[in-house]
Amino acid sequence: MKAFSCRVCGNALYFENSLCVSCGTALGYSRNENEIVPVDEDGRYVDREGLVWHVCANLNLSGCTWLATVEGGQCFSCDLTRTRPADDDLEGLSQYPVAEAAKRRLVVELDARGLPITTRDEDPEQGLCFDMLSSVEENVVIGHADGVITIDLAEGDDAHRVKVQSELDEPYRTMLGHLRHEVGHYFESVLVRGEERMDACRELFGDESKDYQAEIDRHYSEGPPEDWQESYISTYATMHPFEDFAETFAHWMHISDTVETARAYGLTTVDPSAFTLFSDLVTGVWIPLSTALNQINRAMGADDLYPFVIPPPVLDKLDFVAALARDPHPVPA
Repeated sequence: MKAFSCRVCGNALYFENSLCVSCGTALGYSRNENEIVPVDEDGRYVDREGLVWHVCANLNLSGCTWLATVEGGQCFSCDLTRTRPADDDLEGLSQYPVAEAAKRRLVVELDARGLPITTRDEDPEQGLCFDMLSSVEENVVIGHADGVITIDLAEGDDAHRVKVQSELDEPYRTMLGHLRHEVGHYFESVLVRGEERMDACRELFGDESKDYQAEIDRHYSEGPPEDWQESYISTYATMHPFEDFAETFAHWMHISDTVETARAYGLTTVDPSAFTLFSDLVTGVWIPLSTALNQINRAMGADDLYPFVIPPPVLDKLDFVAALARDPHPVPA
């Protein structure tokens, strides 16, 4: 994430700001410019080409700060949400802003990496969309199927999320982490096509034709292999080749965004684009940076920022994912 500042007074801004706390200017995020821009008293922004943009209709519902093309309309990120909590689901609505804030950050990250987002309007069968479901109303299983990413809004409640994290003995669990993982499934389905890519993916991650449900049952009955740390980034990645890819994709995003954010704020001066292989960025920048950040967290009495060890086979997997992102135009199967 880049460093943002107020165009009126120069004050540093967080990506989520709808108001500059220094000068009081109302703000909106322009996806076209990747900038936080001032809006007038009517919530309008006129760009360099003279186009008029409007604050998203969901500012008060989900805290959305993005700009929409139509007055009273939704922005691009909100349009990706196919299902949201009912108006009378007060608990679901209270958790909804956490999920939407994470999704907005996800979209910016995908834009920054040049990964194409095909919407449901553009492709009704496989286009990307999100069902933000409230477990108040039903049992919700987080997952991906044919472009539809389902999120359990209860994960926006810290107490619930930490409880599940403890039960599953996970080192890391966040709403943004869920979204990065699930969108990894989506991009595997749209980018890993053509015989060459599929063979390379299978060589690294395993045979994706394995029965998915049977592998899940095996994982939860037997647990991960004893030597899983030698080849996988997490125990969840050992479940099935699809999960290994999605976990690797999520960690590629974790690392990419954190390194770029660190550079934007002067914590490192290395340009990530200077590395031909992503694995070189990991070993040369990420490992020392994450070690330092872990030590800073420990100095504050907090958990490690990045509680993972990256073995050599995972470096190869990260290189594969990074290469897909550099050339997101597969040869059709």
